[in-house]
Amino acid sequence: MTTALDTQVTAALRRAAVRATYAPSVHNTQPWVLKLQRGELNVMADLSRQLHILDPTQRQLTVSVGCALFNARAALAASGFDAHVERFPDPTNSAFIARVTATHRVDATIDPIGLYDSVIEQRQTNRRRFTDDDVPVELVESLERAAADEGSILLPIRTEDARLAVAMLSQRADEVQLLNPAYRAELRSWTTTDIDRCDGVPVSAVPHVDGTSEDEVPIRDFDTSGTGWLPAQTHSSRKQCLLLLGTFSDAPGPWLRAGEALERILLEITRRGFAASPLTQVVEVASARAALRNELGLTWYPHILLRVGRAPLAPASRRRRLVDVLFEEL
Repeated sequence: MTTALDTQVTAALRRAAVRATYAPSVHNTQPWVLKLQRGELNVMADLSRQLHILDPTQRQLTVSVGCALFNARAALAASGFDAHVERFPDPTNSAFIARVTATHRVDATIDPIGLYDSVIEQRQTNRRRFTDDDVPVELVESLERAAADEGSILLPIRTEDARLAVAMLSQRADEVQLLNPAYRAELRSWTTTDIDRCDGVPVSAVPHVDGTSEDEVPIRDFDTSGTGWLPAQTHSSRKQCLLLLGTFSDAPGPWLRAGEALERILLEITRRGFAASPLTQVVEVASARAALRNELGLTWYPHILLRVGRAPLAPASRRRRLVDVLFEEL
């Protein structure tokens, strides 16, 4: 017999699934499938959406699914439920990323991650030019704590030597990728001028590329057809707030936790009125990633480089239809 609590749990899990779909993902591929069963939400990777050239190991895909998982956790906390998460519960199925259950009703104020539910829809990747406003030290410290709470490491890039190394290696990685015809073809397939398309990066959300960006730390060139709507001069600088996110191990489990940490960080940035954009070329090219570890003396593995600052809002990317990503078996 279905009880009132069962009904509440199902409603909370369904809402958590919907909130998960607002997560950021590499090239807005949205590589997840959500299965709602009695008393649990199963988070699956959609491997058909893997970027085989950019992401041959599925690291970025797993990080993306981790972002969706954090949104589900935050939504459950906001609904007043304690979330129990089993990560990679089936060793025989690598696409089964997590099983989430709502264990019992709690005071919604107990779990602090519930605070982030209110800004899930406001978060956006912002590729505009950032203002010269400083990012408060207190905010950066709070982001470091948030990463640690999610089993990850966040390193502010502070010294001039470290900033110069990040900029130079990012430029090198960007050049390596752009010289690869297969990479450019894959990028084109996920950049869209179709206003009805529900995935991919829309031209409305990317800078026009005309050679005047003056970027020291390059923003990815999504403007493959010369139709980018945002201003060309983005001035992504090594002097801006740069944060490097990573984990002590380099395997699917830590990648997932890095994704959860990334979304928590992005939502905290949003909650505080700032903007962020990923600059991930330097961790996507194996030689640049290895050089980055060496130059910065890292004993851990970097997964995401973030640029943080203030900027006007950018157009939002669309989301896939729920009927295509959420399946209920109740």
